[in-house]
Amino acid sequence: MRTVVSVWLRRGIILCLCSVLAIAGAPPAVAQDNAVDYTLTDLSFRDFAGQDLTGTSLAGAEARQANFAGASLKQTILTKGSFYRANLTGADLSSTFADRVIFDEADLTNAIFTDAILSSSTFTDAKIDGADFSGAILDRYQVSQMCERAEGVNPITGVATRDSLGCR
Repeated sequence: MRTVVSVWLRRGIILCLCSVLAIAGAPPAVAQDNAVDYTLTDLSFRDFAGQDLTGTSLAGAEARQANFAGASLKQTILTKGSFYRANLTGADLSSTFADRVIFDEADLTNAIFTDAILSSSTFTDAKIDGADFSGAILDRYQVSQMCERAEGVNPITGVATRDSLGCR
């Protein structure tokens, strides 16, 4: 009985969240029923390189130094996750809901964050060469910090990191 209640509660929360995002005009990131649920799990040092994790929930996951190089993380939920020193080189995180996520010291080289929600997320000392943040929602402070070190052009989208952040 308890698991049935928790499943319905989780679906209700996701439905409410999607409704709020739809009203705000943002594309919803919804975990798919057929995707693996990594919510509140320890994924530290795990290897997800090249995997298709589209629509997966990694909310609250601890993914320290995990390898997501070249992985598809499109439309995932990463809320309150930690990707400290994770390898996200060339990963596609477009339309991802990633508020309050720690990307500190992560390798985000050539990552795609188009139309992602990254509010209250941190990118301290993250490597962002060639990352594309076009249409992403970011805190102004994080943008100003990233603009100091932004360079490169994303090889997939052709967008310069500085342009995608709106750097002057």
